[in-house]
Amino acid sequence: MRGAVRKVGRALRLPFTGTARGIRKATHAHGAGESGLGKLIELHAVNGAGDVMITVALASTVFFSVPTDEARGRVALYLAITMAPFTLLAPVIGPLLDRLPHGRRAAMAGSMLARALLALVLSGAVVTGGIELYPAALGVLVSSKAYGVVRSAVVPRLLPPRFSLVKANSRVTLGGLLATGAAAPVGAGLQALGPRYPLYGAFVLFVAGMFLSFSLPPKVDSAKGEDKALLAADEAHLHGPVKRERKPGLRTVGTAVTHGLAANAALRCLSGFLIFFLAFLLREHPLTGQSAAVSLGLVGVSAGAGNALGTAVGAWLRSRAPEIIIVTVVAAVLGVAVASAVFFGAFMTACLAACAGFAQALAKLSLDATIQRDVPEAVRTSAFARSETLLQMAWVFGGAIGIALPLNGTLGLSVAAGIVALGWLTTVRGLLSAARHGGPARARVV
Repeated sequence: MRGAVRKVGRALRLPFTGTARGIRKATHAHGAGESGLGKLIELHAVNGAGDVMITVALASTVFFSVPTDEARGRVALYLAITMAPFTLLAPVIGPLLDRLPHGRRAAMAGSMLARALLALVLSGAVVTGGIELYPAALGVLVSSKAYGVVRSAVVPRLLPPRFSLVKANSRVTLGGLLATGAAAPVGAGLQALGPRYPLYGAFVLFVAGMFLSFSLPPKVDSAKGEDKALLAADEAHLHGPVKRERKPGLRTVGTAVTHGLAANAALRCLSGFLIFFLAFLLREHPLTGQSAAVSLGLVGVSAGAGNALGTAVGAWLRSRAPEIIIVTVVAAVLGVAVASAVFFGAFMTACLAACAGFAQALAKLSLDATIQRDVPEAVRTSAFARSETLLQMAWVFGGAIGIALPLNGTLGLSVAAGIVALGWLTTVRGLLSAARHGGPARARVV
């Protein structure tokens, strides 16, 4: 009898244990398990799943629960109360984390714990509509971005043998995307039970993430040989560390990095713009023959598929001519944005969302490759932290533009094309020049 019970128990556990073993095998392949990168991939997956649970709960509360006109006002208020302070806080996140190089695991765990506690605060606010919704949402946003900055700084410490940094980043990013895609329908199902339940799910996930943070290898906290990087590229500081008597600084990121960062900022600005503008536009004017929810879902799936494809292509391309890749993908997005504005409709809107997602993922991986190539190891993690902070600020700026525009598809996508054109025109010459010169003659990290 006991033997039969054990067999039944094993049979019931097999789908879960088999899936867990399959995930662990995938995340730990090619030396990622030995280096610790596999654990970071799993941690980032938990982070993405928790964030999407909170997003589902807040979107349902702030966006879907009221008529469109009122929703625009509520989202504008939400942006003003949360995004504006974040814009002021974001520039200090990178420098602040530079001061904690020996506490990166604790910083990530602290980010997870903060979001777990704030999820409980939000679980009450989404029911009562209390004012605590806004400071709690701001806290979640700041904690999430702080985690992202630390994660970018951690990846170089966990590179397996014969792994490029762009390949490692693509694996981490893809793990987060897959987890987000899996958690979104679960969050929607929990939302159907009540507005609190996705936040309870987020609480559980972030608590698990807190413990996973401390499972990363101790070398994550090592800051041996590191210094601070300033995102500038003046010729007087391009050839190595320049120590000052009062405050040591380093201006060594190079022109390819600064131009690549500017192009990525344009794409991130476009992403923030499209998220907010299309959310309201498609709610008021759904795609032909579709409901508002289906219209938003189609555009969201298109963007997610494009992002995943860009991440996969980035892993395959590795660090081949990253400047050319950035110039090419931004030019492609510009062409699609112009076509979408001229021939506004369901198909072109979905194409723009997919192309923007693809370009953002591939351009970010290419920016990682230029940092890997051109920035000395002593300041590479600092450069990652500061570049990520600037990209998040660009996303906030794009979102503010999207919420302020009238709900006119042609006008909105024309503005989107203008954002991309500005970024492309201001960076294409510098990126092509950097590509011709091949970057500074420094040893590459493989």
